[in-house]
Formats: sequence, C-alpha cells, structure tokens
Amino acid sequence: MRLIIFGLGYTAARVRDAVVARGGSVRATGSAGDLAFDDTGTVRLALAEATHILSSVPPSSDGDPVLDAYGADIAASGAPIGYLSSTGVYGDCGGAWVDESALVKGRRGNRNDADLAWLARGARVFRLPGIYGPGRSALDRVREGKAHRVDLPDQVFSRIHVDDIVSAVLKGFDAPKGAYNIADDAPCSQSDVIEYASAMLGLDSPPLIAINHPSLSPMARSFYGENRRVANAKAKRLLGWAPRYRDYRDGLRALNATAMPASANALPIAASSDQR
Repeated sequence: MRLIIFGLGYTAARVRDAVVARGGSVRATGSAGDLAFDDTGTVRLALAEATHILSSVPPSSDGDPVLDAYGADIAASGAPIGYLSSTGVYGDCGGAWVDESALVKGRRGNRNDADLAWLARGARVFRLPGIYGPGRSALDRVREGKAHRVDLPDQVFSRIHVDDIVSAVLKGFDAPKGAYNIADDAPCSQSDVIEYASAMLGLDSPPLIAINHPSLSPMARSFYGENRRVANAKAKRLLGWAPRYRDYRDGLRALNATAMPASANALPIAASSDQR
C-alpha cells in the first residue's frame, strides 16, 4: 500500500502506523506529515503514485479544502478513497437507533455537505462517534480533574476506540463504496463512562451538574443537546469488521492496563456481559 493521508491527526496517525507496520508507505499533510498542503506540485505527484487515499480534514466554512484543492486529482488517481466523517451528520435522534439510511440533517451544514460530497466522489465515508484511545479517554479526564457528569439521565451517545477505527478503515478500502457507521456495540450515557473510569482509578465520581453549568463550554453543551444510538450492522456485514473493544468497559480496561503496571491498577472491575 502507498497511502496518502490528508490531515495527519490523532486517528489518521494510528492508521499511518498500522500501514507502515504492514510494510506499506505513507505520505501525509499536516504538521506531523511530510507534505505541505499548499505545495500542489508535490501533493499531485504523491496522489498520482498513491494506491489508497484517506482524508481526515474537517470542512471549513467555505467547503471541503481537500476536495476544493485536489478533487480532480483524487478522481484521476483511481485509488480507493476513505473519508473520516462524523455521526453528527444525523443530528439529534431522540435516543433512537440510527443507521446509514437516515437523513443527513446535522446542525453543522458544512459537515453535512462535506460528507455528501465525498460520497458523491465514490469514497468510503466512515461516520465516527466519540473517539477515545491512548491519552484521550475518560481515564485521562478523570485523572486531570476535567471530567463532567451532566444531569441528563436520558442522554445517550455512541463511541469508538481509535484502534477499531483503524481496523475498519483498512478493511473498508476493499469494501463497496458508501457510508459506514463505525461505532461500538453499547451506546450509553456519558455519566456511565465517567463513573466507570472513576471506579477503575479508585476515585470519587465528579458531582452531577446542570447543562447550563458555567464549567461547560458551548461545544460541550451542544454535544449534550444530541441524543442517539449509532447502529454498526452495515460495517459488520460489508466490511467483515467488528469492534475489538465492543463497549467502553473493554476499551477502558485495556487502556488502564497499558497505562500502569498491573500491581498498581486500582479497584478491579468485573468484565461486563451486557448486550446493547
């Protein structure tokens, strides 16, 4: 594989590492990459040589910068295309299950437009919920005193471990074009996740706060204003994929085990057998 990545961020960097570990090569834009986005000659040459293309660049208010600058070159390459999108394109679903047949109606019109534009270009569009992984999880927020429990008992959302995104993307390049929800099997409230992480660390859970509490940013309030359960059956069926970390308990236990010696782990938590 000769992969070119637009936007070498947290998730895309994990994809890069997996490709390199399997003997492939990766070129990428972004501060950690080797390509300057505005160096059009070099980027176009890399696109001409690429066997696979992935974009994780979010849209701007003016549109999708990657498609605007390199859409024609991407199409001309003939390479399989992946795009990291968001389940936010579904908007608020009142806690209902939502799959890829649902209307794209999220509150961010530019995100909706970019998602649909990449679909029109024949991309595999990976719609991602809340992403967590090493250095970016409820365990980190609890340790740093930045975790919140918001008093919204009926608010539910989905999440996904970053390494499960990587496996889905690599499988997805060989799958039919279209949209795929990449989420774990157990949507739940944010408070459940924070309580579990706190128990793992032997710490008290943070107190419940109201949605209008001054410690919550406008972005956080908008997150809690949406409520949905993301179905992943299509990805399982067409990609031959399943999450290694099927719920937040599996994922947090794995993260905690790698973050500290086994003898230093806090309160043991029994494995969950819950289904969704």
